[in-house]
Amino acid sequence: MTKSTITVKNQTTVPREIREKLAVGPSDVLQWEVVGDRVLVSAASPAFLSREGRIKVGPGDSVEDVRRARKLMGSKGR
Repeated sequence: MTKSTITVKNQTTVPREIREKLAVGPSDVLQWEVVGDRVLVSAASPAFLSREGRIKVGPGDSVEDVRRARKLMGSKGR
């Protein structure tokens, strides 16, 4: 289980393992949801992805393409 500490300013660092799993980095938005006594954290979809399906493009999955691009950027010393 991965842990982080809340600072006196009520801030925390998202551990590397979690950032990599969610494919998030600087300026990305996290979505928090309280379910009972637990909190679910997920990567919020960028606003432009909310328009998915309205613009016709070639084959592929735009969400997966963005994740793949972020992963490639991370492997080059992000």
